[in-house]
This record gives sequence, C-alpha cells and structure tokens, in this order.
Amino acid sequence: MGAPINEAKLNEMMGKVVGDLGAMVGSTCVVIGDKLGLYKAMANGLPVGSQELADRTSTNERYIREWLVNQAAGGYIDFNAANQTYHLNPEQVATLADESSPYFVCGGFQALWAMTAAQERISEGFRTGKGMLWGEHHQCLFDGTRRFFKPGYAAHLVQNWIPSLEGVDAVLRAGGVVADIGCGHGASTIIMALAYPESTFRGFDNHEASIHEAHRAADAAGVQDRVKFDVAPADRFPGENYDLITFFDCFHDLGNPSGAARRACESLASDGAVMIVEPMAGNTIQENLNPLGRTFSGASVLCCTPNALAYGGHALGTLATDAAIAEMVHKGGLKRFRRATETPFNRVFEAKR
Repeated sequence: MGAPINEAKLNEMMGKVVGDLGAMVGSTCVVIGDKLGLYKAMANGLPVGSQELADRTSTNERYIREWLVNQAAGGYIDFNAANQTYHLNPEQVATLADESSPYFVCGGFQALWAMTAAQERISEGFRTGKGMLWGEHHQCLFDGTRRFFKPGYAAHLVQNWIPSLEGVDAVLRAGGVVADIGCGHGASTIIMALAYPESTFRGFDNHEASIHEAHRAADAAGVQDRVKFDVAPADRFPGENYDLITFFDCFHDLGNPSGAARRACESLASDGAVMIVEPMAGNTIQENLNPLGRTFSGASVLCCTPNALAYGGHALGTLATDAAIAEMVHKGGLKRFRRATETPFNRVFEAKR
C-alpha cells in the first residue's frame, strides 16, 4: 500500500481535475462560438437571450442555450440574473470578439484544438519516437496559428522588436531586403511590408498550402509588388545579401536549427541581422511551472517537438532555454547573440556574424 491520503490535498487535487475537465470542454465550446460568430454577434455588449442570439446567428436555440451557460460558467461571458440574459464585457470583447485587438485569443483555441485532434498519432510517437509534420495536422492548425500570433505581431513587431535590433529599423526605412523564414500564411511578412514601403520581402515556408494562402493575403493587403513567397526549407532557402532574416515562433520547430542558422549566416549582408522570436520560457524547469509554461510545453508535446523529430533532427522544443538557442545559432556560424527585447509571451533574440 502507498502512503496514507491527505484528505485536504485530495480535495485540492480533485478541484484541479474538475477545473481542467471544465476547461477542456469549455475550450471546444470557444472554438464553436468563434467558428459560428457567436462572440461577434454579442460584441455590442448589450444583453441578449438565447433565442435572440440564435436568430442573429442562424443557429438552433436549444444548442445556444447550453452554450451560453457553459461560457458564463467559465467566465467568458457575463450572466444577468435579473432578466436572464447574457452579455460580453469590454475585456471579453477584446479577447474573444475583436480580431483587431492585440488581446484576441480565439486563434489560439483553434490551433490547440487542431493539435489535440492528433493525440492518437502523438501517443504512438511516444512509443516509437517517430514524429509528425506540421503539414499532417488538421488544417485548422494553420489558420489558427496565424490568427493567434498576428495580434501580437501587429502590436509589437514594428513598434518594439525591429527597433530593438542594431540599426535595422533605419536600414528598412531606407530600403532593405528581408527574408522571413517559416512565414506560414505570411502575417509577419505583410506587417513588415506595410510598415516599410521602401523595402522588399521574401517569405519562405516548407508547407505549400500556406504559401498559397500567403500569396492571397499579400494580394489582399496590396503589397504583392514588394513581397514574394516561395516554398523552401529553412536550411536551404534561396537569396543573398539580406539585411534582415527573421524566424517568428518557428526556430524551435526545425529539425535542423543549426543548419538554418548556418544558411542565415551565409545569406546575410555584411552588417545584416537575424531576428529569432521564441515563446517566453525560463532557464530552469522550476521557472516554467506556471500557466504559460504549461501551455507552451503542451504545444511542444503535440506539435512542435513531433515536427522536429519527423525530420530526424534536433528538437529544441518550445521551452528551449536562451543557452540552447544560442548553441544552435553559434553552431551555424553566427558569433554575436543576445536577447534584444521581450514581452510577457515572447523572447526576441538578435544574432549577427
């Protein structure tokens, strides 16, 4: 027999379990609410009942009734007991209904839902050590990733991150050349192109469907004359004399991060810089034992580490320390490496020859 059970600790543990079970089903309800436009239909902040919301969104009232209770129980919408209606407060609008808000998070729910859909495949990987490519996940992963990261990029990339690099902002304002590696749907590339109209940009990703979507997004943004997207691996992308090479939230996914750093080193202009944006993480396990570390490590289990393993390479993982990232960068021939700036969710590194 094991040690005797401490009833207080057991109750605490059961409380955590019940909370997580509620979060698990609640997060799926968030994905449904986002997909059906339920939050946006409540974005005016006015009280609404289940029938009115169903009428607004052409949905079934009986489903809406249960959804509203679930979301109110999770604190994602507010319940008005006096008249039995629901509404979104301004903070809930900013996080759940306004895609232009820097706090919009529905893309994160969408991406993580896609990751959990691969749990059978990932479970098998635990036994075999085999990986799973990004491109093998549910298609919601790609659009969800764009929608999750874009608000943060829009809020920080041009305003803080690029200015934190040595001399890069001035070069791009005058007219530089940028390569965006692992560009996905091109959100980061297009944000930079809109901010620096004198510069030209090339985005590379090994996922062909994402490159097609990036072309469409560039056309919609009106920057197609200065932005070009191509399918290419991170360690063999074409071009030379780039003033800036960027890796947005993808360096840890690579099967050959040192090879990608080497190719970046080879293709930099003489005073060019590499910007590597990575999830916030601590330098010890203890520093990651928090809600952010829990989320990022879970994403690493379900998506990021399997992708690197699928290439048979070095799996940094989302919680790679500064030193682990620096090691890959230095192996690639980039001698100077520093943390240039950060946000509560991001570390922004600069690397140079």
